[in-house]
Amino acid sequence: MKKGQHGFETNVIHGGYDSKEFLGSLSTPIFQTSTFTFDSAEQGEKRFAGEEEGYIYSRLGNPTVRALEERVALLEGGEAGLAFGSGMAAVSAVLIELTKANDHILCSRGIYGCTFGLLSMLEEKYNITTDYSEMKTEDQLRSLLKPETSCIYVETPINPTMELIDLELVTRVAKEFDIPVVVDNTFCSPYIQKPLEIGCDFVVHSATKYIGGHGDVVAGLVVGKADFMQKMAMSTQKDIGGIISPFDAWLLLRGLKTLPVRMDRHTENAEKIMNKLKHHPNIAKVFYPGDPDNPDYPIMKKQMSQGGGLISFEIKGTKKDAQAMLNKLSFIKTAVSLGDTETLIQHPATMTHSVVPLETRENMGITDQLIRLSVGLENWQDIWNDLHHALG
Repeated sequence: MKKGQHGFETNVIHGGYDSKEFLGSLSTPIFQTSTFTFDSAEQGEKRFAGEEEGYIYSRLGNPTVRALEERVALLEGGEAGLAFGSGMAAVSAVLIELTKANDHILCSRGIYGCTFGLLSMLEEKYNITTDYSEMKTEDQLRSLLKPETSCIYVETPINPTMELIDLELVTRVAKEFDIPVVVDNTFCSPYIQKPLEIGCDFVVHSATKYIGGHGDVVAGLVVGKADFMQKMAMSTQKDIGGIISPFDAWLLLRGLKTLPVRMDRHTENAEKIMNKLKHHPNIAKVFYPGDPDNPDYPIMKKQMSQGGGLISFEIKGTKKDAQAMLNKLSFIKTAVSLGDTETLIQHPATMTHSVVPLETRENMGITDQLIRLSVGLENWQDIWNDLHHALG
C-alpha cells in the first residue's frame, strides 16, 4: 500500500501488510521465532553483510514487528519506524543515538518521571546536561541553546500538567541551528497530532497507551528518517536489545485497528467530564487542551485535531484530601498508565512523578493537589457519577 494512498482510518487497518504475501491470512501472522534459517551459507553471509534483504534473528527484525513498524510510520507520516519493548526503551534508544558524552539536551519543562530519571542518569554517568524550558518564545529557546546542544526533546501535551508546546515555534528555531527535535506523542497518538508533518524530526510513543488501547501490552515506538532508523536499528537497538516480542507487536496491530473510533470516544467523554469538573465547587483548576478557556487552546487548534482523553485537575485541599478522593471511587481504577478502555486515575506527585525532586516537581506545576484522569470508553454519565460521589 503506497503512503498516502488511503485515509487514516483505512491505513490503521491495512497499512504495512498485504495478506497475499502470507497465504491469504486476514490477520497478520505471529512469527513466534527467535531465528530464521538460510538457504545456504553464502546467503547467511550476504544477509549479515547487508548485501541481501531477509530476516536473520528476531532481535534484528521480525515480519510481525516489521508490519507494525511500517504501519506506524505510515500513520505518523514518517519514512520508517522501530518498535521497542517499552516506551522508555524507545526514549532511551533515540536519546542515546542522538547524544555523546558532554552534550546538552534542551527539554520541555514538564516531562514523564522516568524520562526525567533517564536524563538525570545521563548527566550523572556521561555529563550530558539538560535544561528545562517553558518554550513559550523563540528568544527563550535561543537563550538556552549551546554549541553542544544535540537535540530538543518535547512532550506535548506535557505529562501531567497538560500544557502545550507550540511545535511550529520550536522547529523554526531548531532548524536555524540544525538541531533535531524529538516529540513524545503518546498523549495524542498519530490520530490527533502529527509532529513530523509540522517539521519535527522524530516521534516517540509509549505504545502501551492509546496505540495498544487495551491495557494488555507494554511497548514503545520511534518514527523518523529511514537512514537514522536503520542506523539506530543496527547500533543502539541491536546492541542494547530493548526489542518487542512478535506477540506484543501483534497486540498493537490489533489495537491500532480501532484507534480512530476509540480516540473519538475518549475525547467525547473527556469533554463532557471536563465541563462538569469546571463547575464543581471542590475543584480549584482544570487542565484540558480542548477547553476554550485554556490559555494554550490556540496551540491545540493549530496542531491537534481534538482535545484527547486526558484531563488533569487540582482539588481544593491537601495531599491527603486528594488521596482520600481516589480512595472513594467505585469503578474508576486507581492506576498509572493511560489510554485504556477503562477510566484510570492517579496522583502524579506520589506516583508517576515521585522520582522528580520536590522543587523541580513544583516548578513543573505538579502540586500535591494535582490529579490525572485518563477518561475511558464507559458511559460518560457513569464516569461522572463516580467522580462526583468521590469529590463530595
